[in-house]
Amino acid sequence: MSTQYYAPHGGLPAQTQLLTDRAVFTDAYAVIPKGVMQDIVTSFLPFWTGTRLWVLSRPLSGFAETFSQYIMEVQPGGGSDRPEDDPDAQAVLFVVEGAATLEIAGEVHELTPGGYAYLPPSEQWTLHNKGDEVLRFHWIRKAYQRVEGLDAPDVLILNEKDVAPTPMPDTDGTWATTRFVDPNDLRHDMHVTIVTFEPGGVIPFLETHVMEHGLYVLEGKAAYRLNQDWVEVEAGDFMWLRAFCPQACYAGGPGRFRYLLYKDVNRHMPLRLGGGH
Repeated sequence: MSTQYYAPHGGLPAQTQLLTDRAVFTDAYAVIPKGVMQDIVTSFLPFWTGTRLWVLSRPLSGFAETFSQYIMEVQPGGGSDRPEDDPDAQAVLFVVEGAATLEIAGEVHELTPGGYAYLPPSEQWTLHNKGDEVLRFHWIRKAYQRVEGLDAPDVLILNEKDVAPTPMPDTDGTWATTRFVDPNDLRHDMHVTIVTFEPGGVIPFLETHVMEHGLYVLEGKAAYRLNQDWVEVEAGDFMWLRAFCPQACYAGGPGRFRYLLYKDVNRHMPLRLGGGH
């Protein structure tokens, strides 16, 4: 089955359009539907040329506090030699359209749709669009939580097509997760995966846990349970969940339902405000 990834292209709705969008922000979750991702809400970054971005999430006190997520749009010839200004920031890049030329320590990698890169904190990297098509990719950032006795993770360069999904137990493959990082590698304090439901697949219980989530719908549509609400979502929508927000899913079809998932993992819970010692 061919793989498709939805990406926003911007623009503005016509003046004749009625306000019928599905955006919502609550104490437990937010939904940013694809119709919100218009030209008027794009941002820019220092030292990036030919580039704009949609900010999907940012650390927010009292909500989700661990990560930020951008959708980057880089024109041909655009990019950056100084993409990151925070030495504590680790990153995952996931390409949905076009091709990215990523250089790390003098080694050049070409990331095409489905391409995944994990970049440890303080890693020196550059990224450019040397192709003829617009490049669009997700950039997920988190301040790395160092642990004495554990090294920082290594750079990872992968592509989804080369990673076999892991079916959830007792689901006959209806619900599966594509994992780019070994779950037993405790050097990592965040995971970015792709979750796939075949038509009719469900999360048949209300997941309630400490992990914060960002869920960007890459393909298909579903009814998603968020806290006390059932919300209809489709390709291009983003769901942003704080810790302990109950969640479940029904993927009614007709095609697969797939999303890019962020979660924080593998660390003690801070016992002091601000995480200090």
